[in-house]
Amino acid sequence: MAALRLPTPPPSRAPAPWLHSSHRRRVAARRGAGGGGAAPPPPVRTLLIDNYDSYTYNIFQELSVVNGVPPVVVRNDEWTWRDVYRWVYKERAFDNIVISPGPGSPACPSDIGICLRILCECGDIPILGVCLGHQALGFVHGAKIVHAPEAIHGRLSELEHNGCYLFNHIPSGINSGFKVVRYHSLVIEPDSLSEDLISIAWTASPKMLSFLESDKPDITSSTLWGSLDNLFVTNQSECSTTGGKIPSISDASELDGYRVLMGVRHSTRPHYGVQFHPESVATHYGRQIFQNFKKITTDFGLQTPLLQERKISSPDLKNFVANDLLHSARLKLWDSVGPCALSKRSSGDKCLRLRWKKIDNFLNHIGGSENIFSVLFGHHSAEDTFWLDSSSVDQNRARFSFMGGKGGPLWKQMTFHLASQRANCGGNLTIRDAHGCTVRNFLKDGFLDFLDKEMQSIQYNEKDYEGLPFDFHGGFVGYIGYGLKVECDASSNSAKSSTPDACFFFADNLVVVDHNNGDVYILSLHDEYSSGNGDGDYQNSIHSSWLANTEKKLLRMDAMASRLSINGNSSINGNSFTISSSVNKQRFVIEKSKDEYIRDVQSCLDYIRDGESYELCLTTQMKRRTDYMDALKLYLKLRKQNPAPYAAWLNFSSENLSICCSSPERFLRLDRNAILEAKPIKGTIARGRTPEEDECLRGSMTGAPKVRSMEILDSLETSPRGIYSGSVGFFSYNKTFDLNIVIRTVVLHNGEASIGAGGAIVALSDPEAEYNEMLLKAKAPTKVVEECSQQIYNPDRSDSMQTTPLASHDSTSPRRRRRRRPARTRTGGSPAAAAGTMGTTSVQKSWRKACGAIKDSTTVGLARAHSKDLDVAVVKATNHVERPPKERHLSKIIAAASGARPLADVSYCVHALARRLSKTHNWVVRRHRYCFLIARRRVIC
Repeated sequence: MAALRLPTPPPSRAPAPWLHSSHRRRVAARRGAGGGGAAPPPPVRTLLIDNYDSYTYNIFQELSVVNGVPPVVVRNDEWTWRDVYRWVYKERAFDNIVISPGPGSPACPSDIGICLRILCECGDIPILGVCLGHQALGFVHGAKIVHAPEAIHGRLSELEHNGCYLFNHIPSGINSGFKVVRYHSLVIEPDSLSEDLISIAWTASPKMLSFLESDKPDITSSTLWGSLDNLFVTNQSECSTTGGKIPSISDASELDGYRVLMGVRHSTRPHYGVQFHPESVATHYGRQIFQNFKKITTDFGLQTPLLQERKISSPDLKNFVANDLLHSARLKLWDSVGPCALSKRSSGDKCLRLRWKKIDNFLNHIGGSENIFSVLFGHHSAEDTFWLDSSSVDQNRARFSFMGGKGGPLWKQMTFHLASQRANCGGNLTIRDAHGCTVRNFLKDGFLDFLDKEMQSIQYNEKDYEGLPFDFHGGFVGYIGYGLKVECDASSNSAKSSTPDACFFFADNLVVVDHNNGDVYILSLHDEYSSGNGDGDYQNSIHSSWLANTEKKLLRMDAMASRLSINGNSSINGNSFTISSSVNKQRFVIEKSKDEYIRDVQSCLDYIRDGESYELCLTTQMKRRTDYMDALKLYLKLRKQNPAPYAAWLNFSSENLSICCSSPERFLRLDRNAILEAKPIKGTIARGRTPEEDECLRGSMTGAPKVRSMEILDSLETSPRGIYSGSVGFFSYNKTFDLNIVIRTVVLHNGEASIGAGGAIVALSDPEAEYNEMLLKAKAPTKVVEECSQQIYNPDRSDSMQTTPLASHDSTSPRRRRRRRPARTRTGGSPAAAAGTMGTTSVQKSWRKACGAIKDSTTVGLARAHSKDLDVAVVKATNHVERPPKERHLSKIIAAASGARPLADVSYCVHALARRLSKTHNWVVRRHRYCFLIARRRVIC
């Protein structure tokens, strides 16, 4: 988890006044007593110790609301005791301390860090420990930490308490409504508590509750507890410890029954601990607990002389932020930036201007966004193209699709490889522009820092995109691999990925499809200051030309819509291959056997039982060779069979890399209103019928707590995840972004297809069921790869592509036309006999007659094709035409095709023929239309 830090304040001309906390509170009390109006309560400054747990974010949020100012977050190994002493005692910067949850055990120094020393030494500071912090409070005073009777993760229990002020205004007991969320495998053994510690809360019953049960507390059947008793402080005494030994973790006694200890407090110090998670959104009265702790802190400051000189900041937080508290990485979002000053430009900055056009209700006329992508970007194997594809718009989870290709002056490709697999290792960046020029740099601070600086260097004018209903207006589009976790707090990667760790285009031209109303938008960016004459006219004309040409192509599609029969059934790039039949015998090979995977699941369960994690997303890889796979055709089939709201196609030709993604899950989105949204599956899928099913439905790509879970998974998974588990999406030049989670994805790289799959392991997981779930998740993408392989390799399929590449026909080019003798077959028959798979004799005669009519000698080539795929045959038949054939000859070819193919296939057949001829002889579109009308009339007749 990234450390949370306060934003750096603007420089202040005068230092903020240092105020005594007791003085300020007494002044506030006098104002209230004097009738001068109630003064706002002074803010409470909290030092939040993070034990590397994701829930620290939630605690940060709650403390920010309750205290009136955000806490300062420090990781448990980030400060020495000298640092703590300086800021807590010398600088008097904090009023209380909160110790977060975390993985592991308080008996392990690497798990608990500075927390034990704080609990021992800071006897006069109010401290609240949560989960691991609660166990640490017990541990430093001699209590035993043991395995809980049952590992509980993500389930609720009803509690009863003894009326301690920490539970003021909170009911107690069964049916009281006081339900709390529990995430723990270890507990404090109640019988081991010393005289220094007092039990204050327990589970009220053995029953585990679900989130589906009533959220309304039954206040009438319970009593609200709470008092300010026992808030006195005596002299600080030495904490009882275990003498440096790390005791082994044993199991809780069966005699404990259902009364699991859920809260303790120190008898003389203002130290409290709760085993449950008050910061969880599902815990009832969680905020009340934090409010009570704030009240304990403020009242404790009034009652004890030990805090008479404690200093805190003024009510205005920005007046005091210690710079030393900010020395670690901050969590920050890009601020909303207003219109740029177009007259000013700093060195290296860009001022981007946007122009766009809109075609209303266009999508409904041309059959789908796949047709738009094919016509605009599907040529040349769709090299260096992207398609953020909302192929499923159910439940309003996605609305827009974005597509584009290699193009404008600002286009570039950025490819990043980590220098090593350790944190802060930096990496090598290769930048390639539209002209093929390449620049290589070493990024000391990593790719994410580079991307941040690139975004910050862009100026823009908000008026340019007024009226656009989407957030991506051009900018960076690509993927971030799982290996970049070493730039996000992970310490290392277990292995190096064969694919780049990140790869992005800067897209200056793109097309956007609105699936709600069918509108299509054409967008183009240019740099206001980067041009041949210094005023932007040159680039302005270039991107205006792209807008006009793209609009013409789209409008032309409307007239040719009936010819577009793509949907994964056609060869968009026109390439075909001859493959040995032995290649088809290849199948996906799973990285680990069933027994190995089940053993890994059991290892995960052992880690969870020991408190190292409460969820581990174990994954594996499956691979097979796909040397001749049509990647775009595979993606079209995948999106048809498994439509998804956050699907994506990416092709990086220089890396021989294609990504066919059908992800149903959004990772993170920041819109133009600075609203940050996360939409993982684990929070949106249908609920289970039981609490146990609820827990099994949880989803995550790593686990929780994050950092420890990633370390455990690295020790179990033997190969890198690569692109799988990463993110595909965009970072718009106006500082918005939208990223998915890469699952249900086929990665084609250097002739190999790889698919990752796995599942979240929790305490209730069954190893056998987890293995079957992994196979189930991989079923859709592996099925599509196998089907596409069959289409390439199987000579008996009608849609087979088993022909030779068109480029290999140079021997029969117009410059060297030479009639070949028909090849004899084993049956001694004619070319017609060799072409037995082409259909009836009459169809073959029609083909021979048509080919002869245009004085071409490709009959033998057709006979050798061994294929019924007539659209491929048409391309072959016209591949070596010396001069444009007459329309009557074309009609004969079309008539022959119509005898064996339905109308839809004939229309494509004619479309392929027309495209081929127009490419060779510059035929006009109206003649193509005429050809199609002939075909349509022949078929109808």
